Amino acid sequence: METTHRTDQQRSADHRRRELLEAADRVVLRDGPGASMNAIAAEAGITKPILYRHFGDKGGLYAALAKRHTDALLEALRAALDAPAERRERVEATLDTYLAAIEARPQVYRFLMHPSEAPSPGEQGFDVGLHSAPVLRRLGEELAEVIEERVDLGPESAQLARVWGHGIVGMMHAAGDWWLGERPCSREQLVRSLADLLWGRLAAAGNRVGGPGF
Repeated sequence: METTHRTDQQRSADHRRRELLEAADRVVLRDGPGASMNAIAAEAGITKPILYRHFGDKGGLYAALAKRHTDALLEALRAALDAPAERRERVEATLDTYLAAIEARPQVYRFLMHPSEAPSPGEQGFDVGLHSAPVLRRLGEELAEVIEERVDLGPESAQLARVWGHGIVGMMHAAGDWWLGERPCSREQLVRSLADLLWGRLAAAGNRVGGPGF
């Protein structure tokens, strides 16, 4: 009975946490990097101390939101990589998936990657530099695992896969950030240009024997 009670409590706490993250998402979609703990607490219908109780501090809330959105992005990227298509098509689809995600929810992207220029009175802005780097690092490591599993890069395959994984993520992030701010070309044009940049070495690399193929 005690175990069942603890399980019910945990399930209830997890449900409440999801509700609070959904409230935070609504505020971020409205306010972007200017989203404040006060506004998020008000949106959730609770006081700020209760919000802190669930997430510890503003950094804890940021980390939870970052994980939520990174999980969703990684799932979409994996689907693009696993699509039944030629390698070039899957490279373009993967790049397009990332760019489409930041284009669809630019306020969320700016919240995760850019500090607030005008934090709410009495509140400090998120230390985005402290928290956004792990998001990019996680994306890089995930892509490195995919490359190592699928592409034969020779005797130093593991090291090269990590170089490629982090390099590609860095390229997507920098190019996407610039593109989202200035919109100098269409998304399709940017995808083709980035794929052209990557394609020479990717086209030449063979599939790893016994792997799922790339």
